[in-house]
Amino acid sequence: MSDKEASYYIDGVLAGERKALSKTITLIESALSRDKRITDIILGSLLPHAGKSIRIGISGVPGVGKSTFIESLGMVLLEKGHRVAILAVDPSSAKSGGSILGDKTRMEKLSADARAYIRPSPAGKTLGGVARKTRETIIACEAAGYDVIMVETVGVGQSEYSVASMVDFFLVLMLAGGGDELQGIKRGILEIADAIAINKADGDNVRRAEQAKQVYENALHIMAPAETVWHPKVLTCSALTMAGMVEIWDTVLGHNRQMKKHGLFEKKRKQQAKDWFLYLLDEGIKEWFYQLPKVKKMLPDIQKQVETGHATAMAGARKLLDLLETADSPRRRRN
Repeated sequence: MSDKEASYYIDGVLAGERKALSKTITLIESALSRDKRITDIILGSLLPHAGKSIRIGISGVPGVGKSTFIESLGMVLLEKGHRVAILAVDPSSAKSGGSILGDKTRMEKLSADARAYIRPSPAGKTLGGVARKTRETIIACEAAGYDVIMVETVGVGQSEYSVASMVDFFLVLMLAGGGDELQGIKRGILEIADAIAINKADGDNVRRAEQAKQVYENALHIMAPAETVWHPKVLTCSALTMAGMVEIWDTVLGHNRQMKKHGLFEKKRKQQAKDWFLYLLDEGIKEWFYQLPKVKKMLPDIQKQVETGHATAMAGARKLLDLLETADSPRRRRN
């Protein structure tokens, strides 16, 4: 791809063109080596124009109403003059790799508004169901002028931790009266949640939602760190009636102000960038290692020895890792 072709993506994204943004994200998600190289060029040019949004992660158990909640919150933000990007990570088939990608259908009002951008992405084989390229996609959306980025996770396994590692504010949606109060009282969730919202607090469910709120508040009081600039909030809301949606956004803004006041906002962003760099470095080293001719030749036999009990896992791993001392790496060839 020529510099002229790269300019199409760069100039288009910076101009806020949705078609160019969508094509850029498609490149970001591509596994082709050629696309990876041009993606690096594009993102390098977009990076100086990114970083100015508020990044919100949203998770919750299946059936909690994430899509309806995101659409309702998104509509509130549009009314306040914001441009909103929704990065919804869909569960992919473990066998076929297929993905439903139905978020645009579930967010009809939001998807019809030119100020909102919804991008469903298949999670693939990534741990926790979070698309591996989501971080780079955030950069592209911010460069395109979207000042609020919402990342929706499928809400299973380690996805909450994956999303929390790339956003400024992490919101966990819960239901009242369905046993989720106990599910919410986990130290791991309390450590990463900046707020818990009890959704579907409408009709006959209002009283149960208030009771669940009390349970969560008590748990946060007992388990949360004593010394912190932000104590996670517990709120009730109804994505259906829009009740409590403004209060949730005010909570996000309050957290943002508090973090910046104490110098923690930029510190967190820098730590996230560092962690992501080290993660990609680890992934690259693993990919390089498994492509070494000697490793590819010996791996099946050693793996079979371990499986049949003729060698320990430690001995098998050491035998392969010893190959690194004599690996025919690009650097060794140049020397």
